[in-house]
Amino acid sequence: MANSPQAKKRARQNERRFAINKARRSRIRTHLRSVEEAIASGDQEAAAAALKAAQPELMRGVTKGVMHKNTASRKMSRLASRVKALGA
Repeated sequence: MANSPQAKKRARQNERRFAINKARRSRIRTHLRSVEEAIASGDQEAAAAALKAAQPELMRGVTKGVMHKNTASRKMSRLASRVKALGA
């Protein structure tokens, strides 16, 4: 348990940041899920629109430190290729 005032403050800050990061991760996952559902439905236009909405969320997660840059790039690339394959 935190004893010093500094350690107590850090514990409070960590709780706050954890809640913010958790919400941001959840928001990203929701956007990714909407893209997945659009791909599963077979509607390329809806999937492309969902992907376009998900991309800024993913990159925001990178800038806020919730996700690694390569992870976000990999997810976007894989989703984009799957959306593109719907049209073929």
